[in-house]
Amino acid sequence: MKNKTNIIFIYADDLGQGMLSCYGQQHFSTPNIDRLAGEGMRFTQAYGCAFCAPSRASMMTGLHDCHRGTWTYTRGGIYNQLSAGQITLREIDELIHTTGLQAGANEVFLPQVAADSGYVTGQIGKCEWGFDTTGDRIRRHGWQYHYGYYDHARCHGFYPPFLFENGQMVEIRGNTRPDCGVHLDWESPQNSEIRQDRKGKAVYSQDIFDQKIKDFLQQHRNTPFFLYHPSQLPHGPIAIPEIHPEVKENPHLTPFEKEYASMILRLDQTVGLILEELERLGIDDRTMIVFSSDNGHEVYALQQGRTTGRQQDLNGQPFDNIKTKFYSDLGGDIFNGNGGMAGLKWSSWEGGTRIPYLVRLPGVIEPDSVSDHMLANFDFMPTLADLIGVEMPAGKDGISFLPTLLGKSQQQHDFIVYASGQGPALVTVDGWKLRYINQPENFQLYDLKADYREEDDLATDHPDL
Repeated sequence: MKNKTNIIFIYADDLGQGMLSCYGQQHFSTPNIDRLAGEGMRFTQAYGCAFCAPSRASMMTGLHDCHRGTWTYTRGGIYNQLSAGQITLREIDELIHTTGLQAGANEVFLPQVAADSGYVTGQIGKCEWGFDTTGDRIRRHGWQYHYGYYDHARCHGFYPPFLFENGQMVEIRGNTRPDCGVHLDWESPQNSEIRQDRKGKAVYSQDIFDQKIKDFLQQHRNTPFFLYHPSQLPHGPIAIPEIHPEVKENPHLTPFEKEYASMILRLDQTVGLILEELERLGIDDRTMIVFSSDNGHEVYALQQGRTTGRQQDLNGQPFDNIKTKFYSDLGGDIFNGNGGMAGLKWSSWEGGTRIPYLVRLPGVIEPDSVSDHMLANFDFMPTLADLIGVEMPAGKDGISFLPTLLGKSQQQHDFIVYASGQGPALVTVDGWKLRYINQPENFQLYDLKADYREEDDLATDHPDL
């Protein structure tokens, strides 16, 4: 057991490919995340889902999000009522455990695959199920240790007055904002003043998670472990204690844009801390690190007066996501966070669902390798099972990409399918993409290999496809 490969999965929140310098970001560098790419494999065609909750559920269950009746989500924000004294923790547990679909007795979740093989499993950060969860639910999924938020809505603030450790509430001294310090997510003099107001905001959540990650690694250095860190970063509203030195003097960025960049650089700092701690503990050479995101890019650095900038162009014309859609130049995203692709989070365009995906395992994965293998976030479950040598649970949708990590040829998906509020989309292994649009009902067809920006709809030209 001592020589089994450890696994650390770092899950960014709303991080588009283009926000990382290893995928082309020009305004700042992400050296620690880039190190994962430089010492491992970078995937160019990896898919999450259209937004956070289905992405997390898909990865935890090993299923795509277009099955009917597979899972449901609770209503977010219930724990705000706990802060206000309007409900008890016991009442929250009862509410969540008696509404929506509950896990079946035979359902197998991602951490259980590792736990059943003798791994210590730990989750630190944002909750892995949407939108509210409980300690009992997290234990049911297979996490033996868990620390962090139990409410996605509260994750929009970075100064929680309390978090949870193994189901028990832990107060954070100095954080007194009942709403975790959340604020409006566009720029104005008033909002800037609100962000800079430090009253009741003593401890930044990522600082807490960093310490808990270090504690977990130190405690389990001699036992195989699977550690999952779903970060809030860089999900908005923008909140960061201070602007990072790398962008502080950048003349091309506004103060608001510098704050947003600093959130990504703060996540990069966590990656560096993990790499440093693994080396210090002498377990770096037997620990695989996976870095990814739940969905594609979202724009948070909106300028003054642009309260709906994600859905409209610079002239104030709305994107209908049928004939018109977000591109960085049209929507004013100086960072080009979707890497030049169409669309943002919530949409079925490539920019909304294609995600960064990096895997590092020293001595096993060829350094600085790039793969166009098409994978989805639900492929991690079979990959984990393959890596640690256990049987994959039946009835799942994923395909292990371990052979690709080892530099071998392998089977791929014929297609990957994912949902969105406007309708599902399907991408084939040979590069065709089909979008179904609910209102009005129609299909769109794109050849991604020749048209990665999804500008040329070929549906009428290829009715057979």
